[in-house]
Parts: sequence; structure tokens; C-alpha cells
Amino acid sequence: MNERDFINDQLSTEKYITASYNVAMNEASNQNLYNDLAAIFKETQDCQRDMFNLMFKKGWYSLEAADQQKLQQSYQQFNGYKNQLPYGG
Repeated sequence: MNERDFINDQLSTEKYITASYNVAMNEASNQNLYNDLAAIFKETQDCQRDMFNLMFKKGWYSLEAADQQKLQQSYQQFNGYKNQLPYGG
């Protein structure tokens, strides 16, 4: 396993772990437990972000540039949804 594969595996694992902590936080009924989970979630999320930044810096994780017209269409679409929400827009 090369460095890229190893870090990619770690990144995938961290993404899974942060998603799991998010679910646990949503379901925690005890405030102290929630606070502990939130602290661990933050550490895990920061680790995930550091790995993403490392892979991006090394050119191992690339993003496709968004088309400006598609961005504007998406913005207009979701801005319209916002007006439909019961708690205001």
C-alpha cells in the first residue's frame, strides 16, 4: 500500500467516524454525554480536514471547477425552496 492509498483509506475512515459521531450526538439524551461526543466529533472532523488538505495539496484529491451558470441555477432553485420553509426565509 502506497502513501496515497494509506491516507485515502484513513480519510474514508474519518468520514465514516464523523458521520457516526453525528448520529450519536443527535441521539444523546444526556447533556454531559453530548458534550463529550461533540468534543470527540470536533477532533475527528479536524483530523479528517487535515487529511483532505494533505491529499489536495499533493494533488491526490482533485475537485472539478463548477460552471458559473450551474451555480447560479442552483442558487436560484434553493433560494426558491427557502421561501417555502415554515420558519421563514
